[in-house]
Amino acid sequence: MTAAQQRAIDTMWPQFGVDFQEAPLDLNRAFGRDNPKVLEIGFGMGVATVEIAKRLPDTDFLAIDVHGPGVGNILKLIEEEHISNIRVMRHDAVEVVEKMLEDGSLDGIHIFFPDPWHKKRHNKRRLVQVPFVEKLLPKLKSGGYVHMATDWEEYAVQMLEVLSSFDALQNTAADYAPTPDYRPETKFEARGKRLGHGVWDLVFRKK
Repeated sequence: MTAAQQRAIDTMWPQFGVDFQEAPLDLNRAFGRDNPKVLEIGFGMGVATVEIAKRLPDTDFLAIDVHGPGVGNILKLIEEEHISNIRVMRHDAVEVVEKMLEDGSLDGIHIFFPDPWHKKRHNKRRLVQVPFVEKLLPKLKSGGYVHMATDWEEYAVQMLEVLSSFDALQNTAADYAPTPDYRPETKFEARGKRLGHGVWDLVFRKK
């Protein structure tokens, strides 16, 4: 972690950080307003998250990651870009979903470029699997959306299969969706394109 990232944690966490608790989080209180709420799981260094928050200033983003330098970096960017509609958590996302998010509290869920665990024996470590989506779905409002993206084709197929298996979700496209205007190109995406990978977006709505 750089000195600047550590300084951002020290100075910005009290305002923009959310500590884990084994009780429901009042999202409106956390953001100080009653606006649409989106959960972002795995924000990396936070560059894309901050850009999305700038493009959608009337939406609030709860961004979760466990990577210390990434947490420091997103807080540094929040300060530099004068962002007010992001709150940051450094904790396991599964536990946050289970313990802190109330049913029907989210308008959207973003999972962009999760670790593909590309070795066959590691596939079971992938985040996007039926049991996890079963935990996520109740947190979404009716009409809320799930947006995932990956540059790993085999994981894209798995995401499509998992999301399509839920009767409560409706695909917004025939299979993979056009990249929504709000999602910028991430460093993972740029790297994937350099390696000749495609990029697949999936957008499903809750009925």
